[in-house]
Amino acid sequence: MPSSHFFLVLVLLVTSPSLCSTECFAEGNYDITRDVVYGHKAGMALTFDVITPTENEKDVGILFMVSGGWVSFWFPPEDVVEMEARPFNDLAALAEEGYTLFLVRHGSSPYFKVPDAVSDVRRAVRYIRLHAEDFDVDPDRLGVCGGSAGGHLSLMLGTTGDDGNPDADDPIERQSDRVAAVVSLYPPTKIDEYFELVDRFPALDFKRELAESVSPLMHVSSDDAPTLLIHGDKDELVPVNNSERIHTAFEDQKVESELVVIQGAGHGFAGDDKARATSEMVDWFNEHLLKPVSSE
Repeated sequence: MPSSHFFLVLVLLVTSPSLCSTECFAEGNYDITRDVVYGHKAGMALTFDVITPTENEKDVGILFMVSGGWVSFWFPPEDVVEMEARPFNDLAALAEEGYTLFLVRHGSSPYFKVPDAVSDVRRAVRYIRLHAEDFDVDPDRLGVCGGSAGGHLSLMLGTTGDDGNPDADDPIERQSDRVAAVVSLYPPTKIDEYFELVDRFPALDFKRELAESVSPLMHVSSDDAPTLLIHGDKDELVPVNNSERIHTAFEDQKVESELVVIQGAGHGFAGDDKARATSEMVDWFNEHLLKPVSSE
């Protein structure tokens, strides 16, 4: 859960990803759409960016949880695939593989708390499902990934997905928020263990009785998405037992799961450790997202 800086991005209000007020442009072999609005709250827009490959496109989407310490910061989406910069080379690998990337931002700490972030990213999945045809992705083959707080949110989507509320007035809320595969890096999995860090991470300043509702370890069930966990055994901020415990819970429920422990790695990966984590992530999504659901 690295940075605690707070960014609020004001964007044009749009209701459809195809509206011309959403900024679209090309970057190399990718079409990039900025600031797609998937909801509103507190007078602000909830947004994500879309990176669509124009070569080797797989028509499969992966949501990346833009979250560190439950702060959802902004960066130019073209940096993901720009050849010289590439600060997010793990995402570049997914884009090069042909996946459509959704860079999902939630309401940030300190104003918004962990339960708010969970609610936001659930809505993002529903929105993408509703507009899957516009994004040219299969609504039943959506993956999700993230690290630290983003890994926690990824696990929440993998363990608490539902089929939507058919009686909701909002068409977005009628959609399922289930995902088909999860990759979670060094995630906290039992939130009440981190309340003592509230001064460092203001998103933890919420009613303690809500902790179980946002702890993925407490929601593991047999219908959860296949999940890859990647964790360093020297992580002092989020100890590796967070991933070990939920991996065991997945195994107990017969959920397909794998735990990759990177020896000597702390909270966050670099160099060879990052390359290994990226390779494991790409392989997991290739295994679990490329086969159409209808052929299973």
